[in-house]
Amino acid sequence: MTSVAVVDYGMGNLRSVAKALEHVAPNARVRVTASAKEIAAADRVVVPGQGYMPDCMRELDARGLRSTIIEAAASKPFLGICIGLQMLFGESEEGGAEDPARGLEILPGRIPRFPAAAMQIGDGARLKVPHMGWNNVNQCDRTHPLWTGVADASRFYFVHSFYVEPAQPQLATSTSDYGIRFTSAVSRDNIFAVQFHPEKSAQAGLQLLSNFMCWNPS
Repeated sequence: MTSVAVVDYGMGNLRSVAKALEHVAPNARVRVTASAKEIAAADRVVVPGQGYMPDCMRELDARGLRSTIIEAAASKPFLGICIGLQMLFGESEEGGAEDPARGLEILPGRIPRFPAAAMQIGDGARLKVPHMGWNNVNQCDRTHPLWTGVADASRFYFVHSFYVEPAQPQLATSTSDYGIRFTSAVSRDNIFAVQFHPEKSAQAGLQLLSNFMCWNPS
């Protein structure tokens, strides 16, 4: 039986991710866990999360999970969702000078905030930050196994004020547009991570999660 660890580091939305994984893979053993031992033993690891990036990193360290997540991202199918994407990178603008945050630096790049000057559309109306709601996801690499059965430009659900800016453009597996074009998914080897919430994204999201549960990266 395939085992999946949904990493619990004190942030929200864990149960809905676990329920969605159970729905698409009813024969898998899905555990929401803060145990480094359970995470290390799992066949697949999912790191979801919503919240304030500095708090996320503090909670990860307080639970002794930093090295466990780094090892999982190097050794087994790994899915990051929202903050679980952002923490793969380095410096984040969230928190500012008063409460700076750095991610795990597994992937090269940074996490800026949506630029205020770009948050407008053609008629001059302002775009709200956070970016919240449905948006198109444009696949850069349509051959990636996690896009199987997911049409290009499918709509997924987003909630975020910050986005990842990879230092290596080839990491971008999809882009979306919100005032600017930003990276909405990345992949490298056994890592796939998304800014949107597949567990809230109807059939397209469930298809992506199903693909993850079947994915055997070489």
